[in-house]
Amino acid sequence: MKYQRIPDIQSAAGSTPGRLALPVVFLLLSLVIPFVFSAGPLRLSVYRLVLIFFFFPCVILWVRGRAGPVRLADLSLLFFCAWAALSFAVVHGVGKSIEGGGILFLETMGAYLMARCFVRDAESFRRMVRLLFIIIAAMLPFAVWESVTGQNIMREIFDKIYPAYHDVFKLPRWGLRRVQGPFEHPILFGVFCSGILALVHVVLGYQTSWIRRMSQTLAVATTAFLSLSSGPLISMGVQIALLGWDDTLKAIKSRWKIFAGLALFAVLLVNLFSNRSIPRLLISFFAFNTSSAWNRLRIWEYGSASVLNNPLWGIGLNEWERPEFMVKSVDMLWLVPAMRHGLPGGLALHLAFFAVFLPVLFKKGLDARQKRFRAGFLISMAGFYISGWTVYFWNATYVLFIFLLGSGVWLLEAKPSSGAHRDVRPVRPVGQMPRGSLYRRNPIKNRHRDAQSHSGTGRASAESPEIHTGAGAPAAEEKQTGAHAQTRVKDPASAKSHGGGKMRTKRKPPAGAARLRGRLNQARPGRRS
Repeated sequence: MKYQRIPDIQSAAGSTPGRLALPVVFLLLSLVIPFVFSAGPLRLSVYRLVLIFFFFPCVILWVRGRAGPVRLADLSLLFFCAWAALSFAVVHGVGKSIEGGGILFLETMGAYLMARCFVRDAESFRRMVRLLFIIIAAMLPFAVWESVTGQNIMREIFDKIYPAYHDVFKLPRWGLRRVQGPFEHPILFGVFCSGILALVHVVLGYQTSWIRRMSQTLAVATTAFLSLSSGPLISMGVQIALLGWDDTLKAIKSRWKIFAGLALFAVLLVNLFSNRSIPRLLISFFAFNTSSAWNRLRIWEYGSASVLNNPLWGIGLNEWERPEFMVKSVDMLWLVPAMRHGLPGGLALHLAFFAVFLPVLFKKGLDARQKRFRAGFLISMAGFYISGWTVYFWNATYVLFIFLLGSGVWLLEAKPSSGAHRDVRPVRPVGQMPRGSLYRRNPIKNRHRDAQSHSGTGRASAESPEIHTGAGAPAAEEKQTGAHAQTRVKDPASAKSHGGGKMRTKRKPPAGAARLRGRLNQARPGRRS
């Protein structure tokens, strides 16, 4: 009786090299579907249903090592989710811990493990970026219409199929409406689109024409800009600055070390000579108006005080202490976990981010394509991180951020490819003359010079195998010894094969000419000696 091998989960899901797995396709498409379902006290959306369906297969793959080795970022996110559930239990009780902690665990570990399991190489990474670009490019004409007319066509189309998110009214800016699209808020729409700007420019634009690369980047930037929110603008500003630095100084190998030094020097100058801190300068520069800038500064002031007052378990979902004129929302991704779950929760999320960012940054042994993809990933994550200090990510945008964070872990296990993407610089063989030397410019002149230097006089001597002086020529040839000795090769079989029964003598060229030919062949790898 023959037993058939059961196909593994990754193959069944379509995760083969060079192909984007179906779970990733379903998840990314579900992020822009604004349907909400109620299952008792739970609020389920389409992307949550996708995460629930593929959660346990991803956990099995991760436990079995099919997603690579267990890393510090994996354990940090696990600790973050576990601590969040524990803090909810301490502050609100077991019921809230199961509900709130379960949703957080699903959106965090579910999205992260799906990226770890199904984005495993450069080609699947590129296809993932391409799918995100297609989604954003498809939303661009609807976003332009909504910005000019104020009509959210995308939400209306989805609303005719099933009840979708409500339309949020926001005051116009610069005479344009802030585009909300299929998300709950314009800020989420802008962060979703702006977060992949560097990925589209670098990954999707790799080895393409300048016009195509810039048109794709401009499409993403235009869509994100129509949200008219400071958070997405900060993200795009950071990414454009880093991309400009990388492209302008791409000939300098240590350009990022120079950038780090200049950034540190700028921070020191601001701290020494400015009466405002770095966050105050950045917020005031990127904010649309002074009121929103000062509101974010007050959020940081009173939010950090709340963390210090409740450092272990946080305040959960309770109200945080603030002046009455301040709004309830906290527009800072990196502050909210510490406020809700205490310092351990906030530090764990930070640790998970840098446990991916820094190892990928210092990864060695990548080929040219992998290095470019790494640059796009790191610049995109830098944009997310900076904008996270001015915007809070929730629902679909938070899932996209965690998914993209996990999608770059494959770089830690990447090896240089054996194809055309190897970044290997040719090494000049020992003894080869440098390119453009006098030896290559005047091969005939140098041939005579080699012959003269070999004979030891200004003329060719009698010991040269091609110049015979009477009867003494054969004896002179037999006396030659060492590396340049020339002997007559007698091969009866070869003589007969050429027709005629006489022995033929095969003479070799002068030693100087042979040495010249060898050097010329080294300088021209395509030719044979």
